[in-house]
Amino acid sequence: MRLRALLGDGIAGGISGIRLLVGATELDRSVRAVMTTDLHDPSRYLTAGALVLTGMGWRSEPADSERFVRVLTGGGATALAAGQAEIGDIPADLVAACERHHLPLFAVEEELSFAHLTEFVVRRISAERAGDLTAVVDRHRRLVQAAAGGAGLDGVLGLVAADIDIHCWVLSLTGRQAAAGGPDLAPGLRVRMARAHFAARERRARVPFRYRVDGRAFSLLPVPEAGGSVDPDAWGDWFLAVEDDVTDWPDRHQALLGELVRLVSVGRERVEDRRRRTRRLARDVLDLLASGADPVEVGARLRVAEPEGGDAHWQFATATLPDLPSRDGRRLARVLLEEALADQPNTALVSATGPGAVALIPGRGSVEPDGAEPDPTTELLRERLAALDGPAAGGVRVHIGVSARVARADGLRGALEEAWHAGRIAGTRAGRVEVVGHAELASHVALLAAVPEDVRRAFRGRLLEPLRAYDTSHQADLVGTLEVFLDCDGSWTRCAARLHVHVNTLRYRIGRIEELTGRQLARLEDKVDFFLALRLR
Repeated sequence: MRLRALLGDGIAGGISGIRLLVGATELDRSVRAVMTTDLHDPSRYLTAGALVLTGMGWRSEPADSERFVRVLTGGGATALAAGQAEIGDIPADLVAACERHHLPLFAVEEELSFAHLTEFVVRRISAERAGDLTAVVDRHRRLVQAAAGGAGLDGVLGLVAADIDIHCWVLSLTGRQAAAGGPDLAPGLRVRMARAHFAARERRARVPFRYRVDGRAFSLLPVPEAGGSVDPDAWGDWFLAVEDDVTDWPDRHQALLGELVRLVSVGRERVEDRRRRTRRLARDVLDLLASGADPVEVGARLRVAEPEGGDAHWQFATATLPDLPSRDGRRLARVLLEEALADQPNTALVSATGPGAVALIPGRGSVEPDGAEPDPTTELLRERLAALDGPAAGGVRVHIGVSARVARADGLRGALEEAWHAGRIAGTRAGRVEVVGHAELASHVALLAAVPEDVRRAFRGRLLEPLRAYDTSHQADLVGTLEVFLDCDGSWTRCAARLHVHVNTLRYRIGRIEELTGRQLARLEDKVDFFLALRLR
């Protein structure tokens, strides 16, 4: 029951003989139990949410009030009701102590016995618990009916949102919004929550995981596989985000939330059923390619997944997570590709294989890129996997490679190798999430990735180490100057302007670079060597 029920809550009348002295703004606090005590330290018997009744037998001097109230608030008491039968008016020191500790204080007049007050509170708590149980059963029935009736996850979440006046969403670890019971979340906010979820997932945080962002409080609850329990070891790939701190919710809302998580789990399992079918098809195609099967046989196997309307083409994407054990890395790589490519017009075929996972992505239209336009698949994967590219996501790295489009089955084997090679190039870069498209394979990047690491280390050391040593001993910036000079295509005026120095100062720095390295920046081949060395850092 709420504290305001003692004074009359608009539903039923209160109880006569009780007055509020402190805490007019705290009357929505919940009372879960009632206890009577005159002990100086009742902490061993105190339960959270208790209304404490006292005859003030513990008070012998004003300082006792501060100690007693501190014990009550430390034990989670909801309020204090002090009887006037023995002491008359409530002492000012007790009123002051309750005000300091924000503990509501009631005065119980002589005509109201503690037995009568206790009976009133217990009766109200019992009645409300019975009503809560009925409400939970009714909500359960309506939720199950909504899910079974084809309302989908959006319909189920909307029902809960309207019933208990909260907003909630189902998100994946890439930040994809699978369902909403409220206004759509902004993409940036979804990404930030997905990062927080992923970090909590990796460290097996306690459920629910509480997250605050931009002044808003959210509770993140993992959605386990169907039949699984929600516990610290059940962190999954989907999670329920509720805009509130659910740890403070009453029991009836907690029960409804648990039922909602279970229904979302069932919805997730339906998605998993569809994905399992596409994984089998992807596995069949990859096995055919690995065995050197006739392209006609491969094409026939793919025909069931071709987009309608003709002009079909195919494209591969590969994913690896080198920091995880192989089994975990393959599974998470598969999940990331499935989630990143979800909600597309044509269903991608994804399978865990080799060092990670492979997605075979169907499409329609020409296989040639439109002018200088970036590859849509590469850009989509960069956008969808941004949730993992941040400090909150832990230390997991993700390397993605994307092939060119091919229109014929006999080009699939080459496209698959191209995607794996692009993924290996992604692995040479320093970012946490690196996506390399096929267009980059026609640049110096592909050549650098093919050079062994010890050779690359020696090459950049010979060219740049003299400059780094000079910078360290003279507090100079020859390496930075060289980088800007090459970025300005060797233009003295533009480089000097970028560096905010006089051209003569720039000429002196370039002279020092040439003297220390024995190279001439007027020569094209030396410029190329410096450019490659800087890219290898």
